[in-house]
Amino acid sequence: QVQLVESGGGLVQAGGSLRLSCAASGSILSINAMGWYRQAPGKQRELVATITSGGNTNYADSVKGRFTISRDNAKNTVYLQMNSLKPEDTAVYYCNADIKPRVLIGYKNYWGQGTQVTVSS
Repeated sequence: QVQLVESGGGLVQAGGSLRLSCAASGSILSINAMGWYRQAPGKQRELVATITSGGNTNYADSVKGRFTISRDNAKNTVYLQMNSLKPEDTAVYYCNADIKPRVLIGYKNYWGQGTQVTVSS
């Protein structure tokens, strides 16, 4: 019942921008930390950025200064603003969140289905 759905991916030229969105839906009591991860072909999934429920953020060194993570708690949504995109940013981007469902005790970690970001040179 609880799910994360990403949107906003696409094809852009190097130097361009994209804004990813991830909305959590279902019977949710609360959401703790949320974040974005990415996985390029042949590589392991890696952390891009995280944000706590209070708004504290953390970024991978490779995206620091270019990407901005934010959230709207009223909408159960996390965003990733990506500027100055590079071909190295090409990957499937996955949303992640620690969510406490109404029907379960404690938090459970959820993943979205992923959205493709392709940066051409």
